[in-house]
Amino acid sequence: MPWPSNPSLLHLFIGLLFLVLWAPSVVRCQNDTEPIVLEGKCLVVCDSTPSAEPSGNALGMSVRSGTGRVAFSAIRNTNHEPSEMSNRTMTIYFDQILVNVGSHFDPARSIFVAPRKGVYSFSFHVVKVYNRQTIQVSLVLNGWPVISAFAGDQDVTREAATNAGLVMMERGDKAYLKLERGNLMGGWKYSTFSGFLVFPL
Repeated sequence: MPWPSNPSLLHLFIGLLFLVLWAPSVVRCQNDTEPIVLEGKCLVVCDSTPSAEPSGNALGMSVRSGTGRVAFSAIRNTNHEPSEMSNRTMTIYFDQILVNVGSHFDPARSIFVAPRKGVYSFSFHVVKVYNRQTIQVSLVLNGWPVISAFAGDQDVTREAATNAGLVMMERGDKAYLKLERGNLMGGWKYSTFSGFLVFPL
């Protein structure tokens, strides 16, 4: 193949030849999620398998980290009457932890502390046993009830106050269950309290 006599065409031909020879390395960079430099400009290749915790970048880029996983689930495994602490604070306590990823649920106080700002999902199922009065259970966020449920059927031996919802929390916010009405003197075995981070903000 003869070389082009026109200098402009020669430069174009050399540029195309360089691009063909260099293209495979570009593909490898994309697969390795490394930056690509073209004519002095840096192109960032997004990770195709981002971690659960983004770096806060609006372009969807992420930094791999295991700290973004937050989840807990606790149950009541015994059916004895509430302790003096429970009677005083009306906090509903759970004595067995099924899941506590990140260790943000305090089993001694049955309080969840948000590790970062985000949207969190909570659900609860509080059983009253042999109790003919109505109970009201609330999910409390920083001292304020945000979700409530009632159980008041007097014709059954066991009934549960159940609810679930999404709440937005700041870092350090606290969430727990509180008995707003009635009592659980018959015990609350088989009750559950669960939550997890849906996504950070």
